[in-house]
Amino acid sequence: MTRPQHRLFYLTDAIVFPPVDTANAEGLLAVGGDLSSDRLLAAYQKGIFPWFNTDSLILWWSPDPRMVLYPDQIKISKSMRKVLRNEQFRLTKNTSFQKVLEHCSSVKREGQDGTWITEDMKNAYIELHKRGVATSYEVWEGSNLVGGLYGVDLGYIFCGESMFSLTSNASKFAFIKLAEELQEKGCKLIDCQLYTEHLASLGAHEISRKEFIKYLK
Repeated sequence: MTRPQHRLFYLTDAIVFPPVDTANAEGLLAVGGDLSSDRLLAAYQKGIFPWFNTDSLILWWSPDPRMVLYPDQIKISKSMRKVLRNEQFRLTKNTSFQKVLEHCSSVKREGQDGTWITEDMKNAYIELHKRGVATSYEVWEGSNLVGGLYGVDLGYIFCGESMFSLTSNASKFAFIKLAEELQEKGCKLIDCQLYTEHLASLGAHEISRKEFIKYLK
């Protein structure tokens, strides 16, 4: 089958996205538009997410392949099982959404210069959070926030956005607890977007964009 020829799509005020199979080889699908809650929700429901730098136009992506985790396939190492048993950490949900955002935007990451979580992005996800769509999981050690993650909860799929850890194993703890909760709820998968060794070590793997879109439908 011939791959559709890529033509970069410029978004207007209308909340319309091109077919995801018109994205280029890197997964770039469209440019422009805004970060309104309605547009973001429409994007996630179609397998599209924003990712761009501070000095860039808004870039919209739908990569192929797609990194995902089936909640019942979460890998928990022996060392992490000890962490889960010893009650070193405490988990909360949606108690400190903005703090999680701030930490995710400021934590230094290997191979990255700066952050893609701009002030506009923060404000956009805060609005999604107010609508009950964006969700945070917080990890506490005593009274200190030491890790967490946030994402967009579509009910049947959780679209992970970012995680942070200020102490060893804190983000793993959040991710494992997320997977366990979603498994209980019957959630089909966690969208991890792009491959990383860290996610792969936790049981995530790549599937085709076509297969991923079937889950969304």
